Amino acid sequence: MRAIVIREPGDPEVLEWTDVPDPAPKPGEVLIEVAASAVNRADVMQRKGFYPPPEGAPPYPGLEVSGRIAEVGLGVTDWRAGDEVCALLSGGGYAERVAVPASQVLPVPRGVGLVEAAGLPEVACTVWSNVFMLGGLSAGERLLVHGGGSGIGTLAIQAAKARGAHVTCTVGSAEKAERCLELGADVVVNYREDDFVESGPFDVILDLIGAKYLARNVEALATGGRLMVIGLQGGARAELDLGRLLTKRALVHATSLRARPAEEKAEIVAAVRAHLWPLLEAGDVRPVIDREVPMADAAHAHTLLERSGHVGKILLTV
Repeated sequence: MRAIVIREPGDPEVLEWTDVPDPAPKPGEVLIEVAASAVNRADVMQRKGFYPPPEGAPPYPGLEVSGRIAEVGLGVTDWRAGDEVCALLSGGGYAERVAVPASQVLPVPRGVGLVEAAGLPEVACTVWSNVFMLGGLSAGERLLVHGGGSGIGTLAIQAAKARGAHVTCTVGSAEKAERCLELGADVVVNYREDDFVESGPFDVILDLIGAKYLARNVEALATGGRLMVIGLQGGARAELDLGRLLTKRALVHATSLRARPAEEKAEIVAAVRAHLWPLLEAGDVRPVIDREVPMADAAHAHTLLERSGHVGKILLTV
């Protein structure tokens, strides 16, 4: 098969579409003939040499795919060859085929195309596990989503609104603000012009910035609020005012998804299928796709992602 190989850490040009050995499903796995993958910030970090894949994962980037099952491994009974699916991966999605634990596979939701389904697994599992499972967002509460125009942001806005929350998000342009309002955001804050703290307080904050926003995120939390840190785009080290946190009886919870044990990923995927998939099939939530790029041109897709002009997901098609 062919896959995107990272020749050496560096700029997008180090990504090369080339021949590699074919994968085979182990017991408990399925082999997927890939229709599409999607570009995530983690892929960029891996390309630069800062985020190696977990032990045992394929060396190629790509944390989610959609496609058709080509083969099932020993012991797999829930899936059959020919099923149209999407899947959460530890790596290897930038390829024509990938083997993945059957417990991390989801059916393509009714009403969602096979290719666009590639933009769902990573963001769906990230949003559901952080905002709802760990963050405990409930109807009537207030959510702040940083990066409202991102793949995670566009899905978080929709999912939270569908479950009765009040949603504020931050964006960096008027175009992204308009798109987020169309998706259901109640308040949009352009971080280049205004301070999101003034729009609080918030019961749950979903943050991909990290250090740069830590102090202001804590300031923006309501009493009993939960700050879920899922990214470090603004740095990894900052001072935390524990006194302020104690006063608010608040929680700061930093999480990642890729390196979690298979059992935890299976639990998250099952919850996503039970709670978020019905919202997709009802049309209350939909994947937001910025554009599709041929997988062989993954370097171009990475350049687009790093420019941050996109809204939603950038897909790589086979």
